[in-house]
Amino acid sequence: MEIAVIGGGAAGFFAAISCKTHHPDSKVIIYEKSDKLLAKVKVSGGGRCNVTHACFANSQLVKYYPRGGKELKKSFAQFTTSDTVEWYEGRGVRLKTEEDGRMFPVTNDSQTIINCLMREVDKLGISIETHQPIISIEKENGKFKLTLRDKVIQVDKVIVASGGSPKVEGFDWLKKLGHIIESPVPSLFTFNMPNETVKELPGVSVENVTVRIPGTKLITEGPLLITHWGMSGPAILKLSAWGARILKDLNYKFIIHVNWLGEMNEDKAREILTKEFQLHPKKKVSNCNVFQLPNRLYLFLLDKLGIHPVNNLGEMSKKNQNRFLNVLLNDEYKVDGKTTFKEEFVTCGGISLQDVSMDTMESKKCPGLYFAGEVLDIDGVTGGFNFQAAWTTGFIAGKLNTHSNL
Repeated sequence: MEIAVIGGGAAGFFAAISCKTHHPDSKVIIYEKSDKLLAKVKVSGGGRCNVTHACFANSQLVKYYPRGGKELKKSFAQFTTSDTVEWYEGRGVRLKTEEDGRMFPVTNDSQTIINCLMREVDKLGISIETHQPIISIEKENGKFKLTLRDKVIQVDKVIVASGGSPKVEGFDWLKKLGHIIESPVPSLFTFNMPNETVKELPGVSVENVTVRIPGTKLITEGPLLITHWGMSGPAILKLSAWGARILKDLNYKFIIHVNWLGEMNEDKAREILTKEFQLHPKKKVSNCNVFQLPNRLYLFLLDKLGIHPVNNLGEMSKKNQNRFLNVLLNDEYKVDGKTTFKEEFVTCGGISLQDVSMDTMESKKCPGLYFAGEVLDIDGVTGGFNFQAAWTTGFIAGKLNTHSNL
């Protein structure tokens, strides 16, 4: 049996390895359109490779996927986070968990993961052909005819792990086989704020904020980073993922409200501030950073309100006290555009999950054709979830609809 794996990324490699492991007598070839293998693995996590996330309960794990979470329940039942950890550590790659749950190789080097996958492919005798884009795919007499850049081949099964595409036309060759394509849009991106002076605080980060978009149900929490162009960090990236289609429809022009105090509510914040004002009326406003915000941000917020930092707390009017409280809990910024978060670039969209059997990853429209990774309409928030989906769907696709174990 000859199997073609289309795509030399994380999902493609894992699918090929799973395929050769489950079907040792088969001939497995990976076809990659570029000259780069495992390119996203190389750059992810700042070059450290965020392999997965330390979330070991599938009921919780599925909540990190804006699209595909419900459908992944079946898939994670076969191969989940603990299986990923066991797979890599069983091949000499020790992983560590950081405070936010992200898991990396202890070497802090993505090359460790690349080397592991390359060794496994080499050990199993899997062939790799680069510079081989797939021009078309047809099914004839129970076999698949693939037209490549410089040749036409026939194979028994095909695993498509070609990744996402920024344009819907990138899926035309799969649409021709009868698949529904969910239109792709960016899923992880930062917010541009060209007209906001907050950009003057690049590098300032706040440990835990809440960000919401009024007029929608979108709300997230987590660390926020101020950049030269606007805002980034996990809170923003999560919001961009959950709101991918909504924000596209808004042409990336919208308002965000930031609660710099995270989950703290107005009553609690008012109680803390009132106590500070009563106990220390002679204290200068600049020294009243009771919520321990970064000092540059704290002074910026005072300036935004026109409150002079050298004034005493006792001199602040009730109106300004309320304005101060409001800017801490409900600060407003205008977003106008986005910037791709290149290291974790992900699109939502792709092959509609209604066309795929999620317990086998086999196409319902074209038996013998399987999908893995980002070519599917599955995407997770930042933190290792997209790689976990790649390992899981790759592993299952490689079984080729059998029930043996890796």
